[in-house]
Amino acid sequence: MEVQFWGVRGTFPSPGKDKTRYGGHTPCASVLSGSGEVIVVDAGTGIKDLGDCLVRERGEGPLKVTLFLTHFHLDHVMGFPFFAPLFIPDSEITIYAPALPAETERYLGGLVAGKYFPVELFETKSRKTYLETPRGSLELGGVKVTHCRLRHPQGGFAYRFEEEGKSVVFATDTEHPAEGVDEDLAGFASGVAHLVSDATFTPDEYRSGKQGWGHSTWLEGTRLAAAANAENLLLSHLNPDHGDDLVDGLAASAREHFRRTSAARQGLRLFV
Repeated sequence: MEVQFWGVRGTFPSPGKDKTRYGGHTPCASVLSGSGEVIVVDAGTGIKDLGDCLVRERGEGPLKVTLFLTHFHLDHVMGFPFFAPLFIPDSEITIYAPALPAETERYLGGLVAGKYFPVELFETKSRKTYLETPRGSLELGGVKVTHCRLRHPQGGFAYRFEEEGKSVVFATDTEHPAEGVDEDLAGFASGVAHLVSDATFTPDEYRSGKQGWGHSTWLEGTRLAAAANAENLLLSHLNPDHGDDLVDGLAASAREHFRRTSAARQGLRLFV
């Protein structure tokens, strides 16, 4: 599998001179299977660059994309109306989400309803299929996809993508328990090659009144990675107020607890 990050910021897009290394787009990643299946995780503002790339590099035949939404908070869906394949007549977009199909269509359609956008979702030319993420697993182009519920306001999913024994887990919006680690999530991520974990807050920020907001810290991410026996930890859902130098420091601190830690960055490509 080839995994690429198109946005790693949480909460709100944050361009700026102090955020050039890690980028300012909100969450979006792509997973390309060995057979060429295009899988997308979340539709934050990073999905615009991904969509432009897919259209630019498309070959013969229809463009087929499968999008997995972790949840519907705005930072994870705000880029959806700007996803270029939406407007191509022969493109096929399948959308899995933690909701009934009609609800997913209504939530996404609300982003472009009324005076918010010049085109209604039903007017876009692509063929769209809305599906509820199944309870068990599914397979796409040789990639096994499973999910785990996360500790986040209004709910959310972590997704695990696995091909030929190698896997990546996206757990970008979750809060650690008051004591210990989330055992369900640690079990779900067991032995994963790359664990992409919520690092929205520093431990001090979290203790200053952020409990219950549904997010975690770099320190708790290291504990989760150790409990899961993950090979590598990638800090993500980066705070929009954290500049590059601060993120560098957080990643360095995290390596003191879990050696194979780095911060996810916009443009990062992994071959899993």
